[in-house]
Amino acid sequence: MTFPPVAVTRSVSSMEPNAPKTSAEPRKVIMVGYDQAQIIDIVGPMQILSSVNDLAHDAYTLTLTAREEGEIATTSGLRLGVDKTFDEFTDEDLADLDTLMVAGGDGTIPAMRDAALIGFLRRAARHANRLVSICSGAAILAQAGLIRGKRIATHWGSCDRIAEAFPDLKVDRDAIYVRDGNVWTSAGVTAGMDLALALVEEDWGHDIAVEIARRHVVYMIRPGGQSQFSTALDAQAHANGRLGAVLKWISENPNADLSVPSLAQRASMSERTFARVFAAETGDTPGQFVERARVEAARRKLEETKDSIDQIAHACGFGNAERMRRSFHRQLRIGPKDYRERFRRTPAPRNQETAHEHWHSGI
Repeated sequence: MTFPPVAVTRSVSSMEPNAPKTSAEPRKVIMVGYDQAQIIDIVGPMQILSSVNDLAHDAYTLTLTAREEGEIATTSGLRLGVDKTFDEFTDEDLADLDTLMVAGGDGTIPAMRDAALIGFLRRAARHANRLVSICSGAAILAQAGLIRGKRIATHWGSCDRIAEAFPDLKVDRDAIYVRDGNVWTSAGVTAGMDLALALVEEDWGHDIAVEIARRHVVYMIRPGGQSQFSTALDAQAHANGRLGAVLKWISENPNADLSVPSLAQRASMSERTFARVFAAETGDTPGQFVERARVEAARRKLEETKDSIDQIAHACGFGNAERMRRSFHRQLRIGPKDYRERFRRTPAPRNQETAHEHWHSGI
């Protein structure tokens, strides 16, 4: 499958965000859908955002739009009702648009060839504070000429095709989501919910984002720097394999003795057999897997605690800050200090005190 060539008459990729909304104004969000969009790409982010209205009244107004009225058929076979067609939006409707979103899915390439859809994106983007894509929806924004030169995330299965079709984009093949200026892009499917939680955190503060995550039984709010493939997921994927228990132990105990002799003993194997089975089951050497597990543990502490770099290095099994720094550069191409500055949790915006009052009162 190849993406169609780009035919762009204008680009708004350099546009600057508009002034932030005040707490009294609901943030207007438009999701662009089409036939054979991935249903979770649409309903996942929309559900996360709509739940904020339970905590902060009129936090968001949400609209699903498509080329024709009626319903769109999603990849699941279920159909979603369209709130408004592209043609029904006036410039006045779009004047205070906060967030313009587009989903991915099996229908991405036909959507890229849909002149009405591309035209609507270009028109609406002129008014939007933020442009957001879920999964392969990044290709649709690129086809519209809206994200030229941007760093983006997308589903791992679309990375090569998007990078080839749009060589000016900087495709981050590993990130859950990426923010580059006012452009937010996510990896596939449920990663759109991670991105939506990040939007909530930016708009309404960390406490509300955590509460929304808890309501939806999301294990944790993952920052964009998290990998699409974690050691915890690897452990789950190999739970029934010969090393399932060992992989789980590594992920949960980064500060333990994770040397090959120790792990081989835990697996009741010789060191030679252990190394061979480990590579066959995971595709990594034991040392590579252990380093990834320790970097993931350190990331969480950098994001969520005020512990010093030295304290985190010791707590996560690196021994010292220099070893942790080298591992971070190998795994993430960024040092621990810069990682913390980029991905640390942010306090609530000053203009959102009303939202916190609603949240604390349980409204």
